[in-house]
Amino acid sequence: MHVSEYDPYSPTIRKKDSFTNRLLLVRMHKHYWYYRVTYPGKILLFGFFLSGIGTISVSVPIYNLFSVLMALILIDGIASWIFRPRCDLKGDFPAQTTAGQPAIGHFTVTNRGWLPIYDLAVAFRWLEKPLTQIDRDDTLECLPRGESVDLTVTINAPQRGYYALPKLGVHTLFPFHLNRSGSAALPGKSLLVLPAFHQLTSVDLPVGNKFQPGGIALTSNVGESPEYVGNREYVPGEPARRLDFRSWARLGKPVVREYQEEYYCRIALILDTYMPADTWLIRKLKAVGQRYHPKMEETRSMNVLEAGISLTASIADALSRGEYLIDLFAAGPELYVFRAGRHTAHFDNVLEILSCVDRCPDDPFETIGPAVFEELSNVSTAVCIFLDWDEQREKMARAVLDSGSSLKTIIVHDGPTTLPYNSEEFGQAYHFTTDEIAKGKVESI
Repeated sequence: MHVSEYDPYSPTIRKKDSFTNRLLLVRMHKHYWYYRVTYPGKILLFGFFLSGIGTISVSVPIYNLFSVLMALILIDGIASWIFRPRCDLKGDFPAQTTAGQPAIGHFTVTNRGWLPIYDLAVAFRWLEKPLTQIDRDDTLECLPRGESVDLTVTINAPQRGYYALPKLGVHTLFPFHLNRSGSAALPGKSLLVLPAFHQLTSVDLPVGNKFQPGGIALTSNVGESPEYVGNREYVPGEPARRLDFRSWARLGKPVVREYQEEYYCRIALILDTYMPADTWLIRKLKAVGQRYHPKMEETRSMNVLEAGISLTASIADALSRGEYLIDLFAAGPELYVFRAGRHTAHFDNVLEILSCVDRCPDDPFETIGPAVFEELSNVSTAVCIFLDWDEQREKMARAVLDSGSSLKTIIVHDGPTTLPYNSEEFGQAYHFTTDEIAKGKVESI
C-alpha cells in the first residue's frame, strides 16, 4: 500500500512523533525544573502537593495551608509575568579558559520596558555538567526604565573539555524568588576548557640533531628548502636554477648560490590514553571484601588520564621554550597528530588538542603505531607518556629504539604496573602517581 507524504497512521511517522514528544517533554522538564523554578520554589511546590490532601474536606486544618500556598504561587506567577524583563543584552563570553579557573563574561543590560525591573539577574538556562554558574542568582535590586547596568557572568569549569553553552538570558526573581521569569537574549556558543598543568623547571632529554629533508619549511609546506649560506664560482655540470645572475653581472663570471641542508632536533611526544578494565583495582577490592562497580574503574581511569594529559602539557610547555620541533601523537578513539615548535605553531594549539583528548577503552597502538613509525626515522627523541606498562607498551617502546631514536619513558600510574619495567633494555623510567602530578610535585624529568 502506498503511504502518502504524511500519514499519521504510518508506523514510521508514529515512531518519529513519539520520539519528538518525548524530546519535547525532556526539554520542558529541564526548562521548568532546572531553570524556571528556584530552590525555595521547589520546596514550596513540595509543600503545596503534600498539603493537597487537605482538599478532601474544608474541615481539615491543613486545607488552610493548601489555600495559602496556592494563593502565594498564583500571586508570584502573575507578578513575575507583569514585571518580566523587556531589555537588551550585549556582551561576550570568553571562548576558552583553563580547568579550575573561572570563565568570566562581561555584559550590559538595558531596560527597554515601561516598568522598572526588580531582582534582575543574568544566567544560563542550564549548563552541561560539570560546568556551574557561580553567580546565577546574584540579583540587582532595581533597574529603572531606560537605564543600563554592567553585570558579570562567572562559570566554574573544573574539568577540561569542549562544551556547548546554552542561551544566555535575563530574568527576574520578583517578587518572592520562587521562579525565574524572562527570555533568552543571546544565542549559545562554545567554551573550550584547556587542561591545567604545572610548569617544569627542566626537561633532560637524550637529544641529537638529525637531517630533515625539506628543512623547517617541511613543517608547513611540501618541498625542499635548504638554508642559503653564500655564493661561489660556477662549476660545469651544476643546475642552472642555482645561478645568481645579479652576482654574475657584477663580477663578470658565472656565480651560483650555495645552500646547506638543515639539521635540528625533532621530538616526538607520544601520549597514551589506553585504559582497559582495571584488573588491579578489582583484585584490591576483592581482597578487602568490597564490591566492584564500573563507576569506580571509570573514575579512577579518568584521574590517571587527566594526570597524564596534565604532565604532557607540562612537557610540551617546557619544550616549546627551546629550539625543538615537537610532534604530538595522542592515541585514543581518534589519532591526533600535531606539529609545533620552531615558530610553526603556538603552544596554545597543543593545549587545544589535549583539551579534547578522550579515554580509549580499546587498544589504540595498532592505530598509532604506523603513524609514529613513519616519522621515527627523522625523530631525535621520543618521549612516551604511558598510563601503564604491559606487552603493547613494551612493543611500542622497543619499536622506538629499533628505529634509532632515543627513548624517554614516563609512566603515570597508581600502584604496581601490569608488567615490571625492564630498565636494562629501555633505560631509566620515571614513575609518577596522579597525586604527585595534581599537586605539582613533579618539577623536572
